[in-house]
Amino acid sequence: MDVLITGSTGMVGKSVLNECINDDRIAKIYLINRVPVNLKSSKVYEFILDDFLKMGELKNKINHCDACFHCMGVTSFGQKSDYYYRVTFEVTKVLTDLVYEINPNSVMTYVSGEGTSKNENSKITWANVKGKAENYILNKGLKDAYMIRLGLLIPENGIKAKTKLYNLFYTLMTPLYPLMKLLPTITTSSKLGIAMINCLYFPLNDKYLDNKKINKLSKMHIKN
Repeated sequence: MDVLITGSTGMVGKSVLNECINDDRIAKIYLINRVPVNLKSSKVYEFILDDFLKMGELKNKINHCDACFHCMGVTSFGQKSDYYYRVTFEVTKVLTDLVYEINPNSVMTYVSGEGTSKNENSKITWANVKGKAENYILNKGLKDAYMIRLGLLIPENGIKAKTKLYNLFYTLMTPLYPLMKLLPTITTSSKLGIAMINCLYFPLNDKYLDNKKINKLSKMHIKN
């Protein structure tokens, strides 16, 4: 399988990237980043773009793509609404169109979040914008698509968040990790990565995956 990953410099994207590198089912990994990920692997082919709205220009540079793991995103906290809309929906639209043009039989997963509005009728703006992005992907006509409604994620293998506030939170919570990992509503970075890869091999009727479903899907890799 050849996969395309966005957001691999962030905590979620790097989690997926690490699992793809270690998984023999993944042959090539295409990355779209604003800054280099600084990770060497014979599988990895990285494209650096200043403007993600120009991702369509990569059509002739990516020969094949079986799946896209769209992990890029920004928090709505402190962001201007037009910027959040551009990064969350407009970039997602351009990426989805690119994946469809390269291979309409691709599978796409989008890391959304708990509380996203499927019907785009929430009183919370970010929930509607993410819902709009989800719906665009689901209705594009790809072979399959899954919305990752990610909740609390425990980072592993040296993975850290890009923001100081989040890193402080994770540092304070570290002593509780062993107990937290026992809870079905909490997932880990490795389980997330494995689950997203498994979306390609174990099709599901449910297109919205929360932490409980992520944990369950990650175990299918162990059984097989």
